[in-house]
Amino acid sequence: MTKPKIRCSWAGSDPLYADYHDTEWGVPLRDSRMLWEQLMLEGFQAGLSWITILRKRENFRKAFKHFDPAKVARFTEKDIERLLGDEGIIRSRAKIEATIQGAKIYLDMQAKGEEFADYCWSFTQGKVLRGDGKTVHAQTPLSTTISKDMKKRGFKFVGPTIVYAWMQAVGIVDDHAQACFRFNAR
Repeated sequence: MTKPKIRCSWAGSDPLYADYHDTEWGVPLRDSRMLWEQLMLEGFQAGLSWITILRKRENFRKAFKHFDPAKVARFTEKDIERLLGDEGIIRSRAKIEATIQGAKIYLDMQAKGEEFADYCWSFTQGKVLRGDGKTVHAQTPLSTTISKDMKKRGFKFVGPTIVYAWMQAVGIVDDHAQACFRFNAR
């Protein structure tokens, strides 16, 4: 008889959430566009649960042209109105506008020779920070530092709590619980 996998408690029993936990959450992501996409999705999650975003992620990708920053940066008021009418995503003008602004910032960084992935990982010198598997944080001094820097650059919906959740999701921080089969797996 196969022993069931023990996961972090937040993964619950939803198969979509379990798969996300098992294959994505906490896996170091070093692709600039994917890091930006995840940051934008974390912003949409503000005030909601991640499973809500996860269930709508493919709709978000379609609505935001697969999070291609060059395409999103050119969105107009007409696109915003289209998105506000799209029941497949979170219809928040502020979050939609923040994503468009985030695309412009991403492209500006790139134009100045700064890759988004290098920027994201610079805060840890490219290393994954490993949690102890016992302590649960909503934010940390590092997420506060990154949040302040992102806000200074013009990003929105990047408070310390959102940034910490993003750091966990993209593997900058490995925060799997000690009992989880993924604890220190990488």
